[in-house]
Amino acid sequence: QVQLVESGGGLVQAGGSLRLSCTASGLTFSNYAMAWFRQAPGKERDFVAGINSYGEATYYADSVKGRFTTSRDNGNNTVYLQMNSLKPEDTDVYYCAGAYTVGLVPRHEYDYWGQGTKVTVSS
Repeated sequence: QVQLVESGGGLVQAGGSLRLSCTASGLTFSNYAMAWFRQAPGKERDFVAGINSYGEATYYADSVKGRFTTSRDNGNNTVYLQMNSLKPEDTDVYYCAGAYTVGLVPRHEYDYWGQGTKVTVSS
């Protein structure tokens, strides 16, 4: 059974930092491109950041470029999202997702999703 488990969310003041982790089990992690999405109530789930299966290429939404960094540790089946200079508009539930491919794919093509972790940024 495949599981993606996010952790690291919480409450932080604007300008602060958080690091999210997503640990996978039940799959060969190095075969999966991984991505982070976020979603507010009543809104679509939006792409935030992604990393290819080798960890060589990363991709970011314009809204987080220069502030967020994603990385992965294939030996520990974990992908990370380092979030710096957080803004109140970054408040959302953050999800990690995995796709059985090398590079990134559209949202609907991700095979597995985590349960989400809540990030709240206070002003």
